[in-house]
Amino acid sequence: MQRTQPPFRADHVGSLLRSPALKEARSQHAAGAISVADLRVTEDREIRNLIASQEGVGLRSVTDGEFRRSFWHFDFLEQLCGVERVETAHGIRFQGGVESPRKGLRISGKLDFPEHHPFLDHFRFLRQHTKVVAKMTLPSPSVLHFRAGRAAASTEAYPEMEEFFHDLGEAYHKAVQAFAKAGCRYLQLDEVNFTYLCDKDQRAMLAARGDDPDKLPETYAALINRAIAGRPDDMVISTHLCRGNFQSSWIAQGGYEPVADLLFNCVNVDGYFLEWDTDRAGGFEPLRFLPKGKKSVVLGLVTSKSGLLESKDDLKRRIEEASKYADLDQLCLSPQCGFASTEEGNILTEEAQWAKLRTIVQVAGEVWG
Repeated sequence: MQRTQPPFRADHVGSLLRSPALKEARSQHAAGAISVADLRVTEDREIRNLIASQEGVGLRSVTDGEFRRSFWHFDFLEQLCGVERVETAHGIRFQGGVESPRKGLRISGKLDFPEHHPFLDHFRFLRQHTKVVAKMTLPSPSVLHFRAGRAAASTEAYPEMEEFFHDLGEAYHKAVQAFAKAGCRYLQLDEVNFTYLCDKDQRAMLAARGDDPDKLPETYAALINRAIAGRPDDMVISTHLCRGNFQSSWIAQGGYEPVADLLFNCVNVDGYFLEWDTDRAGGFEPLRFLPKGKKSVVLGLVTSKSGLLESKDDLKRRIEEASKYADLDQLCLSPQCGFASTEEGNILTEEAQWAKLRTIVQVAGEVWG
């Protein structure tokens, strides 16, 4: 049976490959050749085209592809009160020697959500120009902590980290309420750090800097729950978990087993976008913790990291495998991550991207009707 509310049987994580026209305009703006207003004209046009393409392949929820962002999380977080972007000694290091631009965030003052955060206008534009459900994607609150921990927060602003986590939860609560007021009824929090906490190397890094990797899942779950508390009854909140995504590379590995019970039973979201496109994610066994009822898991079986198109039969076989551990009616299908978590994008063509999304829609129709 098809679903009347998100997550939909055929869905997607959010980011999409930037169009050549958008890349050119952003490059010209960075060089000082065009104004912010000129860049906005191109962004608006390309997002309208993107919305039409998503609707055209049969998706029932659309995003703006994160076309106004350079990075999936920096652009949102640096606009919070008390946060500033800084240049770091090195970027985020991915497998295969791939490294992101040297950007980081510092908490220099008290955290809060500003009344006029630009992402609110980004959502309003999306909602105005689509005939289907407008989905907004935001980095989860844990993202402001995980990468640098205590070192990123000014001791003058936050002598104790308990106050930092309190204010972070409150800032995100204001954010969720603001998006709800703007008409958002499908909001996704990109929570990559739960999966990083399943990776032995990431856990060792956290322990070495003084954080307890066994306690952080509960801390991060509490942040999400505070953020989404009191949301409208008709507002669907999903969360997306992956193991890193930059120019087709990744960071972490390890199955969901260490966090599955907490994730499914203590994090008060409605749906989970989980990647299962490679062995790095482990098996479907953690789905046994998914409670019966309204919660849904969107199976990320289609890779966004290469243009190789998965066969329909293979996807159906894997959906059947997953249904051994969770009710088929609680499952959906999507790519395992976004196609362009940063403006550089993954290593595949736009044609391959759309072919994958089209296949997801077709398989969902054949499996669920």
